[in-house]
Amino acid sequence: MPGALLLVGGVLDYVTPAHVTLTPFYVAAPIAAAPVLSFGATLAYSVLAILLVVFELAQIAPNGPEAPVKIGTVALMGLFALFLNRMLARRDARVASARRIAETVQRAVVPEPPERVGPLRVSARYRAAQRNALIGGDLYSVRETPHGVRMLVGDVRGKGLGATEVVAVLLGAFREAAESEVELSAVAARMEDTLIRERRNRPDLESNEGFTTAVLVELSAGPPLRLRLINRGHPPPVLLVSGGEARYLTTEPALPLGLRELEEHRDLTTATDFPPGAHLLLYTDGLSEARDAAGVFYDPLARLGERRFPSPHALLDWLLDDVTAHSGGGLKDDLALLAAQSPSANAPRAPTP
Repeated sequence: MPGALLLVGGVLDYVTPAHVTLTPFYVAAPIAAAPVLSFGATLAYSVLAILLVVFELAQIAPNGPEAPVKIGTVALMGLFALFLNRMLARRDARVASARRIAETVQRAVVPEPPERVGPLRVSARYRAAQRNALIGGDLYSVRETPHGVRMLVGDVRGKGLGATEVVAVLLGAFREAAESEVELSAVAARMEDTLIRERRNRPDLESNEGFTTAVLVELSAGPPLRLRLINRGHPPPVLLVSGGEARYLTTEPALPLGLRELEEHRDLTTATDFPPGAHLLLYTDGLSEARDAAGVFYDPLARLGERRFPSPHALLDWLLDDVTAHSGGGLKDDLALLAAQSPSANAPRAPTP
């Protein structure tokens, strides 16, 4: 763009009468370079613009009264372009630093799970929205417990450090309850108790992080392997069997965690088979609410149907690429994904103690 402006100015200077001034083209070139190019490139375009103006004036009126004004105007705009370039570079550096800090905190609070948990192959991803560098409230966890492998994906309302504090509290409650509680419903109840207690002790959470949507999943020992689920106001998981068939795992409707005062609720689990080689996908609404240019929501079930993936890692890699392309290259909301694959039918069984 800056080079095109100088080229157009030079060509027009050659073909137009001497009294036609092309100064605006030379002024615009360094200004256009400042937001997108380096300091050195902006400086080069500023110097080149000044030289072209000097050359133009040398052809028509080297000693005319307008010569110092035109040269001074282009030089002043070149200096302004250099100042603008530095200011934008500092801003970008601050944003990049804030994003790195946010990602570091996010990884510390919500670490990646190991590749294998019990009999399952596991993979997880977290992607922050591109519109800001705030730490999000999405969370996931998967643990092998005395009661089977237990998984959690949730979304705390709000962003920033307040949401991250709630994420840390909820993950702590889940990890403790998952080890000690026999029933999955008791795990959900412990998490809700913790959230309500935290909100009572910190009234500032009422308006920003007052509730959390979540899906809790438990894998039975088997065989056959079975999944038990509780969904508290969260997007439904997707079960993708090895033949390519995909379906949502729907459960009894329930309010998010933290809204017990609106309705007393007793969690009921929903059970379903987890066939050999099948994938279970848990996700936050950053996936299902991603929109394309026409405003159409991303439908993970429609996109995953009839597709086969060799591993949870491959599934999440493909899914991230697909939703990013669907939304035009940038996510508008934070996104957390957790995928688990059951062992194939011919996989060797772990020895029983």
